[in-house]
Amino acid sequence: MICRHPDCLGHYDFDSIAHYAKQRFVEGRSTVSLLAEAGSEREKEEIALVSLLDVEDEQIRDLELHCRYSSQCKVLDCRDRLRKLIEEELSVEW
Repeated sequence: MICRHPDCLGHYDFDSIAHYAKQRFVEGRSTVSLLAEAGSEREKEEIALVSLLDVEDEQIRDLELHCRYSSQCKVLDCRDRLRKLIEEELSVEW
């Protein structure tokens, strides 16, 4: 399912992101191994979004995005939107 969240600039595939989140946090796969198996830049972006879920705000607050939406979206905004979407769709609390 494509993300229909109005604030999502990337319009990422939520099913794909949920799949990577499950592999990362439920199955315990590393972000590096997931990235190594990614078949496209889009998949790498989705895996990178998942990797932000377990990082504290202070560690990434000054991180600058270098994606096609970097002028409109900040890394904390992106991560918070993803968390909210997962909470809404999967009833998961962080």
